[in-house]
Amino acid sequence: MQPPAFQPQNDIETKLLAALAGEISNEDFMQDLMDATLFVPVRDERGTGVKGLQRSTSAVPLVIEEENGVRVLIAFTSPERAKDFLFEFPDFGGGLVVEFSWMLERMEPGYAVAINPGLEAGIDVDPEIVVQMLEILAARQAAN
Repeated sequence: MQPPAFQPQNDIETKLLAALAGEISNEDFMQDLMDATLFVPVRDERGTGVKGLQRSTSAVPLVIEEENGVRVLIAFTSPERAKDFLFEFPDFGGGLVVEFSWMLERMEPGYAVAINPGLEAGIDVDPEIVVQMLEILAARQAAN
């Protein structure tokens, strides 16, 4: 039995499907993505007594290192999209819902981003594209 087809649940998922189908350009999608809200899994702190509750102000996001050494930050278009993927990462029961641009501004150079890994409606943002997106954000801020 095949899993059900990916049904968009929010605006960024609709735009992601359109980009994957070639209905909108990658550049237009990346512009939309910068203003989108994403779910970033974070490591649960031990000893809080409540799963998903962070006591500290420094959350540890889920980052996977690829064989070529590239570090990939994991993000999802909604918390529900993360559930199956996170079975393999039981320490990451918490999460942050943040604007993608906010997340980008806090990333170190050299990181990639995987959005909806393991799902048919997923996309990888290579480190070079992350740098380009940061340049666009800087230009936006300078214009304001």
